[in-house]
Amino acid sequence: MTKFIIRWAINAVALYAAVVTVPGIELRGDWTSVLWLALIIGLLNALVRPLLKFLTCPLIVLTLGLFTILINTGLLLLTSRIGQAFGLGLTVDGFWTAVLGSLVISLVSVVLSLFLKDELKGKKK
Repeated sequence: MTKFIIRWAINAVALYAAVVTVPGIELRGDWTSVLWLALIIGLLNALVRPLLKFLTCPLIVLTLGLFTILINTGLLLLTSRIGQAFGLGLTVDGFWTAVLGSLVISLVSVVLSLFLKDELKGKKK
């Protein structure tokens, strides 16, 4: 349960960083909207992303992993659409904005995961 909460918090911080830094990604809501959107993106990463990576495995190998940027972009756009359907207020202006936003989310998520790797593995100091 602790791993889930830490991963959820990492997703929320990464999504908020993308909203703050990338022009064209806007959030019309409060901090609870960020938490709900982080839950949505976490569920999409857990359920849809493995299937997409399996189906596009030849493209991922052919592009030396760069195709995963497009997968992340698609998941950010899908999160935006689902968020709009639930009235959470996340808007992404276009494809290139989503590419930049997905890069920011990935970078922040990797950095925070490196800092919290012991907590995510379940080790105690």
